Amino acid sequence: MKAADIEKYLLSLPGAVLSIQWGDNRVFKIGGKIFAIIGPKGNRLQGLSFKAGQDSFHILTRTRHIIPAPYLARAHWVLLERLDVLGAKELKAYLARAHAMVARGLSKKARAELGIAVSMKDEIFDPFA
Repeated sequence: MKAADIEKYLLSLPGAVLSIQWGDNRVFKIGGKIFAIIGPKGNRLQGLSFKAGQDSFHILTRTRHIIPAPYLARAHWVLLERLDVLGAKELKAYLARAHAMVARGLSKKARAELGIAVSMKDEIFDPFA
């Protein structure tokens, strides 16, 4: 996937917003909490970082061109050194999961304001569940 396609997908997730931070990094947040980052466009190798579950972190970091994200690895973030490392369907599933994991950490009030499920009965979309 190209950076523009990834950005469009990330912004289609409920409550997702884009912020430009740390120079020209494209930071995607939900309720003020980061769930994905696309590196600056000017870089020769434009990378993508996102939150992964513990098992996904270990699986993904065994894949070529996917490494533990600098400064965020202890929180199970990965860095795709190239945007074409994963297929579109698989990448979208991991990004949706990153969004869902961060959304679960928001308060019920914040989730309700963002139009996201607020109770355990109202399942937050998780493509791996």
